[in-house]
Amino acid sequence: MQTRPFRSVLYIPGSKARALEKAMGLPADAIIFDLEDAVAPDEKGKARVLLAETLQGRDYGARAKLVRINALSSEWGAEDLDVIASARPEAILLPKVDTAAHVEDLARRLDARPETAETQIWAMMESPMGVLNALSIAQAPRMAGVVMGTNDLAKDMGCRFRPDRLPLLSALQLPLMAAKSAGIVAVDGVYNAFKDADGLRAECEQGRDMGFDGKTLIHPAQLDIANEVFAPTEAEVTTARRQIAAFEEAKARGEGVAVVDGKIVENLHIVTAQQTLARAEAIAEMTE
Repeated sequence: MQTRPFRSVLYIPGSKARALEKAMGLPADAIIFDLEDAVAPDEKGKARVLLAETLQGRDYGARAKLVRINALSSEWGAEDLDVIASARPEAILLPKVDTAAHVEDLARRLDARPETAETQIWAMMESPMGVLNALSIAQAPRMAGVVMGTNDLAKDMGCRFRPDRLPLLSALQLPLMAAKSAGIVAVDGVYNAFKDADGLRAECEQGRDMGFDGKTLIHPAQLDIANEVFAPTEAEVTTARRQIAAFEEAKARGEGVAVVDGKIVENLHIVTAQQTLARAEAIAEMTE
């Protein structure tokens, strides 16, 4: 069961020394250090060196640290991996993953390096082919998470952006179900209007209700809302504890179900309640 918090996953440009420094004090559960879209072509060489040195010399605490390299099929991807490997990255986020073969290729390259023996792989789900191959991708070697690339996905699908994201729902749900079946993390795509707090909250709530573990973010101003929405509320924690206690009492009486607030509580509800408490505890530990 995944308990490590991934409520807020913030993109940070790998080329910006000031942003890399500032990120150490931000309340993000995870950081994606980006060498791909956030870095101009003529800056990529400097960015990968700066990022490798930063990750080796700076302490980002309990935050999960992912490095998004350029696609291995690009002119920059292989060198990104060569340089970043020295920093022993926690995870490599691979963009433009269309098939499990893309993940398997990266896994073989990581296997060949002793310094990346523990490095995990995350995959960007940002193309129709990637979405349709989501299950095999999620089950590929070293896979630990998927990130929805909703901007590229919408572009490739030719669909319009709507507040309800109705045109994207199937494309969001397929990788989400694949991740859940493989027991790995699933993180929702970005919300582009970073000054629109109400719109961000609505989209976070939608992603949370669908089952995503958190949301990728493009600006530090979005962190508080994502952290709040994707965390269990006090009421949910209280209810979870009451359900567990009531179910234990019912079992002691030789009964298979309990009743809490007029609702039946069975074993499946207890699993959900235990997950809620585990998430709350993990968030509390990280905050401390």
